[in-house]
Amino acid sequence: MESISCNNCKETILVDSAFCPTCGSNLIKKKRTNSEGNLNSIIFFYVSIVVFIAITYFVNENYQENFLAEVLIEGFFALIILLFSLFDLKEIIALYRFPKISIRDYLLTFFTPIFTGVTVYIGVEFINKVVDPDNSINTYAQYLYLEHPLAWGIFFVAILPPIFEELAFRGYLFNLLKRVTNARNTIIATSFLFALVHFSFISIIWIFPFGLLLGYLRNKYNTLWLGMIIHFIHNLIVLLLDYFVFNFTIVGT
Repeated sequence: MESISCNNCKETILVDSAFCPTCGSNLIKKKRTNSEGNLNSIIFFYVSIVVFIAITYFVNENYQENFLAEVLIEGFFALIILLFSLFDLKEIIALYRFPKISIRDYLLTFFTPIFTGVTVYIGVEFINKVVDPDNSINTYAQYLYLEHPLAWGIFFVAILPPIFEELAFRGYLFNLLKRVTNARNTIIATSFLFALVHFSFISIIWIFPFGLLLGYLRNKYNTLWLGMIIHFIHNLIVLLLDYFVFNFTIVGT
C-alpha cells in the first residue's frame, strides 16, 4: 500500500492510518485541518484573481492606450502570482524541470496550438460577425499607439500570459487542488476556473477544452514547460493572424 511520512516524527506509515504507531499523532485530524487550509487557500486565490480582473476591466475602460497602465496591470498580476507561489515554492520549482516526453507529446506540443490558434481565430471571427458585426476586436490593433506594436503585442499577449497564467492555474492552483482531490478532478476544476476568469461565454467554449489539454500534460509530466509552450504558440498564432488581417485586409481596403 501507499505510504507517507508522519508530519510530527517523520516515521513512514500507511496512507490510510488514523494514528502514527510511533508518536501517536492523530493523522485524521491533521488531514482534515490540511484539507480545510487548502480549500481556504483555493478560495482566497480565486477571489484575488477575480478582484484583479475586475480592476483590470476598470483600468482598461478608463485608461485606453495607456502604456503605463498596461505595464502596471501586467506587473501587478505577475506580483500576485509570485507572492502566492512563495507559499508553495518547493513544489513550484519542481515544475520547471525539463521532463523526458514521448514523440507523440512532442508533436502534440508543437502542432496542437497551431491548429487551435487557427481554428479558434476563424471560429470566434465567425461568431462575432453573426452576433455583433460592428464590434470586431483586433488584438494587434490595440497596440498601434506604441512605436513597435507587433513587438509589444508579442510581449503582452504571447509571452507574459503563458508564463504567469500557467504558473497560476497549472502551478499553484493545480498543486492545491491535487491535495484535496484526485488528478482527474483537479484537471477538470483548474480548466473550468481558467475558463471562467476570462469572463466570456464564447471563450469558455474553447478555453475549457484547451485547459484540459494543458492540465493533462502538466499532470502526466509534472512540468509547466509544455503548457507554457502550447499557450505561447497558440496566443502567437492568434496575434499574427490579427496582424496580417489588419495590414493586408483592413489597411488595404
